[in-house]
Amino acid sequence: MKDLIYSLLISFILISCNSNNNENNVREVMPDKSVENSDSIPKVTGIGGIFFFSENPEETKKWYAENLGLVTNEWGSTFEFRNTNRPDEINYLQWSPFKSGSEYFAPSKREFMINYRVQNIEGLVKKLEANGVRILDTLETYDYGKFIHIMDAEGNKIELWEPIDSVLTKIDAETTK
Repeated sequence: MKDLIYSLLISFILISCNSNNNENNVREVMPDKSVENSDSIPKVTGIGGIFFFSENPEETKKWYAENLGLVTNEWGSTFEFRNTNRPDEINYLQWSPFKSGSEYFAPSKREFMINYRVQNIEGLVKKLEANGVRILDTLETYDYGKFIHIMDAEGNKIELWEPIDSVLTKIDAETTK
């Protein structure tokens, strides 16, 4: 009986030590997310908007509202989501049908345009210029963020947006959730 108790005690100690070692190893191997997710790295962080041509944008918005439950407004629908790195922060994505032939997509010949959410837009613009990317306009600043348009290698116009989501949150408009 005494041997059984010692065996159990030794097993328990070994299991405990092994658990602690595994936890320590996991901590040591895990990357430091604060370095990876630094707000200073110029890069895309997500999708900020999806814009597309429509023969009748008002009817398109109405159809999506009636059939798919989108909350629509004069611009389309604003989707609300949480920031993965800061879950208390609300972020937004804009879905917008544009009248077919709108010059907003020019010089692209495509029927869509994607808006990418970015961080450090000034640094990203410098990187893009250094890489020979065609910059279509100058950086514009609004209370809800900074914007610039570029062309990708396939001739698609892209809108880059460094958002200030807190301004949009304060507006407290209805969103699609």
